[in-house]
Amino acid sequence: MLGAWTLAARPATLWAAVAPLLIAGSLAARDDVFEWVRFLVAMLGAIAIQIGVNFANDVADAAKGADTAARIGPTRAVASGLLTSRQMWTGVVAAFGVAALCGVYLIAVAGWVIAIIGVASILAALGYTNGPNPYGYRGLGEAFVFVFFGLVATVGARYVFDRTAPLDAWLAGTAMGLLATAILLANNVRDIETDAMSGKQTLVVRVGRQGGVAIYNAAVAGAYAVVLLAVASGWLAAWTLISLATIPLAVPLMRTLRKETSGPPLIAVLKGTARLQLLVGILISAGVLLDRYL
Repeated sequence: MLGAWTLAARPATLWAAVAPLLIAGSLAARDDVFEWVRFLVAMLGAIAIQIGVNFANDVADAAKGADTAARIGPTRAVASGLLTSRQMWTGVVAAFGVAALCGVYLIAVAGWVIAIIGVASILAALGYTNGPNPYGYRGLGEAFVFVFFGLVATVGARYVFDRTAPLDAWLAGTAMGLLATAILLANNVRDIETDAMSGKQTLVVRVGRQGGVAIYNAAVAGAYAVVLLAVASGWLAAWTLISLATIPLAVPLMRTLRKETSGPPLIAVLKGTARLQLLVGILISAGVLLDRYL
């Protein structure tokens, strides 16, 4: 049973929730406003929201026929019968309940803006693949991921420390949003055939495999471009350029996504893109801290 819940949480993608929080924490430390309790509570809340999103997607895709035996990729808990829909909805409530408890504390220390962010995040998560007209089935999933797992995650986490949202958080959040979007694109390139058959009109289904690969490449390259431009404009420390050291890891992911159509290589691209985002987030954070303390 524990294995089924772990599978449904999609642990390989959870780094998308961690990386923005690391950057937010480093920016707060640079500004001498960092507090460990706020950081850890925000981190727990972000991970809980992403797990809730993954649980909700698992049950919704099974109900809508998007997860079938023909699908390439890891086993989905509800579609495979490892968990029932009722069990999964209980998991959704539990995950969002943890996020809500974290939110109560953060609202107490950082104000009503956090309540708006939390409610909007949960509503957006539920509307992604659930309801009569889920926007994830209309090619808008990437926009959701960019906004909520990039901008909102980074800027919102930075806000909890001193109720400010400086421009460097927005710029770093843009880079994180592009890489988080790349994770979803890698997933949807992998699932393009089964998504199309089930009527799930993801962005990749709409633009085709080659178009999806091109957008993936643009998202990854765009993240590095944002860092370069932010440093050139003086909004991010020059030390954050160490994140460009991950480019040699990004190029093989782009090449594999372009050439491969079978399961294992495409699954590797998805996991590799998640690790890439984490590494970029760690190195941007390290660059901010090096600039502060050296």
